[in-house]
Amino acid sequence: MLCEEVVLLERLFAQLQGIFNSSISIEKNAVKALQRALLQKQFPTLSKEAYPLPKPFMDVMARSDALSICKLISKVHFEWRPPTTSTDPLYIEHSNFKVHVELIGPTGLIFSNTMRLGFYGMLPNSEYGFRTHPAEETFIMLAGNAYWRRGDGQYSLHRPGSRSYHPSQMPHSTQTRELAFMSIYVWDGDISTKEYTYSGISST
Repeated sequence: MLCEEVVLLERLFAQLQGIFNSSISIEKNAVKALQRALLQKQFPTLSKEAYPLPKPFMDVMARSDALSICKLISKVHFEWRPPTTSTDPLYIEHSNFKVHVELIGPTGLIFSNTMRLGFYGMLPNSEYGFRTHPAEETFIMLAGNAYWRRGDGQYSLHRPGSRSYHPSQMPHSTQTRELAFMSIYVWDGDISTKEYTYSGISST
C-alpha cells in the first residue's frame, strides 16, 4: 500500500474513536477495537480497482451538517459494495441500493472474530425491511437522513450524529426519502450471520 493510504487509514481509525463517545458498552468496545487496530499496524493493501461512492453519497457527505470525518472517508479508496450478510434472494434484491465497507471483522481490513465495524449507507428513496440477528448493534449517522424503525415502534428521522441502537434480536428496518445517508455501524457479541433473518418490507 502506498504510504499515503496507510496514513489516511491510520487517521481514519484514530478519528473514528471520537465518534463513539457514548457510555454504552458497545461503543466502548468499538473504541478498544480501533485502538488495537492502530497498535497492530497491519493495514492491508487496498484494491487498485476501487469502487467509488455514487454521487448521492458524496453529496450528503459534503453537506454542512455532515460530520467532519466524512471528508476523510471520501479520500480513502475503499471498495464500496452492497453487503453480503445473507444469501437469501430477497435480501440480495433489497441490497442493490446499499454501500458497505467492513473495517474490522471476519472480512474486514483488520480481522476480528468478536466485532464487526464499518461503514453503511443507502441511496435515496429506498427501503431495507425488517431483519434480526444475534449481535447487539448500533448505527451512528455520519451524513444525510434516514428513518429507522425499532421493534413495534414508528419510523423516526435520524440526522447526522444521531444513533439507532438495536439489542440482540430486536427487529429493525430502515428507509430513505429524498437524501442518501452514510453511517458507521458496530456488531458486538455473537457476530455470526448464520442466524441473520431478513423478513422483507412490512405492509404496516
